[in-house]
Amino acid sequence: MTGSNNQTGPTTPRSLDDLKAQAKRLRAALAEDGDFISHSEALELLAKQLGFRDWNTLHATIGNRPAPLQLGDRIAGAYLGQPFEGEIIAVEALSGGRRRITIDFDEAVDVVTFESFSAFRKRVTAVIDEDGKSAEKTSDGRPQMELKR
Repeated sequence: MTGSNNQTGPTTPRSLDDLKAQAKRLRAALAEDGDFISHSEALELLAKQLGFRDWNTLHATIGNRPAPLQLGDRIAGAYLGQPFEGEIIAVEALSGGRRRITIDFDEAVDVVTFESFSAFRKRVTAVIDEDGKSAEKTSDGRPQMELKR
């Protein structure tokens, strides 16, 4: 249903960078119509539009944390010590700030370290913490999944 918003609380955008880019677009659109506002005025307008008292309140809510992972995001990191790049094809929020993500690698990753044997994986699912690391470790103590953030 478009055009309606039944939310009772503020909507939190993904990141400060997203908000700043949105404020820049707002300023440009208003300038095309001859309405000129400062960048800080654009940020204040966005904060109010999202249900926050002001920009400082929104900024404190978001902080400088990285944007939360979302379906379709491009991601890079290491899986079982092997570097990868890929796309998030599933993400589920779990308790304690953890997320279960499924990644479709651009190129299959060899998950076996033996020279005489290989096992390639193109798609994996892992549970990661807020830092993008899995609690499960490899035999050398490294997290099985480590995302670059």
